[in-house]
Amino acid sequence: MKAYNLHGVNDLRYENVQMPELPSDWALVKVGACGICSSDIPRIYKNGTYHFPTVVGHEFSGVVEKTANDGDSHWVGKRVAVFPLIPCKKCEQCKNKHYEMCSDYNYLGSRCDGGFSEYVAVPVWNLIELGDSISYEEGALFEPLAVALHCVNQAQLRGGETVAVIGSGAIAFAVGQWAKIKGAAQVGIVARSRSKEFIAERTGLDFVTGENIEGRFYDVVVEAVGTQESLISAIEHTRAGGKIVAMGNPVGDMNLPQAVYWKILRKQLTVIGTWNSFYDGANMSDWIEVRDALINKTIDAKSLITHYFDKDRVVDGLELMKNHKEPYCKVMTVWEDKTK
Repeated sequence: MKAYNLHGVNDLRYENVQMPELPSDWALVKVGACGICSSDIPRIYKNGTYHFPTVVGHEFSGVVEKTANDGDSHWVGKRVAVFPLIPCKKCEQCKNKHYEMCSDYNYLGSRCDGGFSEYVAVPVWNLIELGDSISYEEGALFEPLAVALHCVNQAQLRGGETVAVIGSGAIAFAVGQWAKIKGAAQVGIVARSRSKEFIAERTGLDFVTGENIEGRFYDVVVEAVGTQESLISAIEHTRAGGKIVAMGNPVGDMNLPQAVYWKILRKQLTVIGTWNSFYDGANMSDWIEVRDALINKTIDAKSLITHYFDKDRVVDGLELMKNHKEPYCKVMTVWEDKTK
């Protein structure tokens, strides 16, 4: 089978690899679509994965080809999304079903082989059935949509709040959509330039640039960039008594000026961390809520996709994002000739 195998930093090869072996309780998934996450760019070109070689990609969907155990054979032929985090199920957090905070997890696409491949081995527990109405491309968006939903759930919106999302990546726009669904009265996407304003328009969100955010304050501000500058902006523009949800993966150390730190105290701000998404197999979770929203069409996932590349052009999608060749939101790679 063909896969994008990372042999070292900036050494990604589209090559023939062996079919995955299936441990007990695992399944083989034929990939239908795989999204490119912004975290894939430094993983491939700068930081590397946890070992080499590794097949990258963790936002994917497909169809179950076979299972290791006969007792799981009912999954064969089912179209699925895949929760990429493989928890140890032994640590304290796992025992409390906080699997996203597992202290000894595995992860598809960074710690073990992932979705930029014709076939992927995954635990059966990590499968979530798509049904017939959800496309493979939408299925590949389950992970970023669930991460965004988890962020909004952490904020515990009561309805009627004003919300700002600092950042203009796919998850930032997904956070904005979820905030509206959860009852926010106003949601603004805060970006450095107007290049992605068209995405805000088609997702029904307000668009604010750094030039015109001055004097604006919000009940809830989501920091979705991971820079010191954006964290300071979140503190500055959160209303007294409001909440900050820190979501962006930090690109470096966060150092707050004394005057800015004072604002956390004087405005009595609540600072909330969010990480990954809540998943619990077939039980109710962020992932089940994502599926229900897609089936009921209460969220518009495809509005986030700005670019499609077939499986032979994955590198073109990666380089588009790496070099910012043009404005993008979610870059999707399609592995099936026909998607539903």
